[in-house]
Amino acid sequence: MTLRRLASPLGSASALALLAGAPAAWAATEDDQAWMVVQATAPLSDRVSFSLDTQARFSDDASRLGQVIFRPSIGWKLDATRTASLGYASVKSTPQGRPATHEHRTWQQLSYRIAGDGKGPTLTGRTRLEQRWVEDRDGTGWRIRQQVRFTAPVQDKVRAVVWTEPFVGFNETSWGQQDGLHVWRSFAGLAVPVSRTVSLEPGLLHQRTYRPGEDAVIQAAAVYLNLQF
Repeated sequence: MTLRRLASPLGSASALALLAGAPAAWAATEDDQAWMVVQATAPLSDRVSFSLDTQARFSDDASRLGQVIFRPSIGWKLDATRTASLGYASVKSTPQGRPATHEHRTWQQLSYRIAGDGKGPTLTGRTRLEQRWVEDRDGTGWRIRQQVRFTAPVQDKVRAVVWTEPFVGFNETSWGQQDGLHVWRSFAGLAVPVSRTVSLEPGLLHQRTYRPGEDAVIQAAAVYLNLQF
């Protein structure tokens, strides 16, 4: 892991860029995007639930659909503050000027509360281990994603939301995964309840992908629609 990567989270003046490790101190290609995310969860029993995360990511100044993600999972509630999950992800990417790819992932995850009670200021974590394959390419990529999320009430039932998530690879692959810190994603926005089972989280998302030469930086207007059945 390079010194530049280790130092990156400390190099920005803005809070969101600080979390994202995204200073403007070195060259990067940038893209303004729009992300639409639907996250639905339904109970199967007292302790077991089914979740589905679907995403549409519009790239190239949000002018076209560049990536679609379909991610189902099963979760087991271990206690009041911890949930273990197993899941699969289908990721179809159509970058402009490059061949389309179809990636498959299996993943294991532990979600947990670090501090707070969910009503006042609350800090939670999510640790996800992924195994990644790309169709017609050789090699399995292993990586870990560590999200830390903070929420706090701001008005009535509306909450401020800030989270950050570094992606760390355990190995390199022929299709492009790097070892070490290779992606850092952060989000700042609001959680707005619409009904007892529906909430919206609009906000701004920042992502830096560390690459040889120029890094890739995404600034996205993101909306998360959360459904709890």
